[in-house]
Amino acid sequence: MILKWLLLGGGVTAALAVLVGIWAYVDVSIRERDHIVEPEQITEPRVVLVLGAGYYPGGYLSSVLRDRMITAIELWQTGKARRLLLSGDNRFVEYNEPAAMADFARSYNVPERALVLDYAGRRTYDSCYRARHIFGQRRLIVVTQRFHLPRALYVCRSLGIDAVGVAADRRQYSARRWFALREGIARVWAWFDVHVWHPAVVGGDPIEI
Repeated sequence: MILKWLLLGGGVTAALAVLVGIWAYVDVSIRERDHIVEPEQITEPRVVLVLGAGYYPGGYLSSVLRDRMITAIELWQTGKARRLLLSGDNRFVEYNEPAAMADFARSYNVPERALVLDYAGRRTYDSCYRARHIFGQRRLIVVTQRFHLPRALYVCRSLGIDAVGVAADRRQYSARRWFALREGIARVWAWFDVHVWHPAVVGGDPIEI
């Protein structure tokens, strides 16, 4: 019985070590290559991929998504963005994340020609995959919060996109501890998405932007 518990404990410890190793690998593989940059470090305009983060009835963006959009809009205003690729969830008729993001951009006088909507960005993996295979992007600026950037950049770069990230942290988020816990799990999941599962993503005809 003791041997059984020792073996079980050893197995659990080994599994946890593997998961922690994957988490650290994703984090270090991005940070050591200096792919998280400040806006002033961007020397030529690229398409900016803005990842969805939820909105409320009436089209009011969550604080996380609002900060992402303001950061992306500032990149457009300063000539760092060729276009804004707004990627979010629209699997239900009554929930249209990219449309809410676009409405917000228009309220800041971003012209229609600068906005591209991806209605099938249900997860980070989906958004990155579709940016590469549907929208044909090989070079991107990814805008999201700093806690999310290593995972988003890791997925993009693993899918063949030369991506850099700009952090959208414009405030202290009340749910930051929950974000950290969720992101730890999601980062490990992303490694399996890229290297093991290769999940199905909504396809479609190529869209030139």
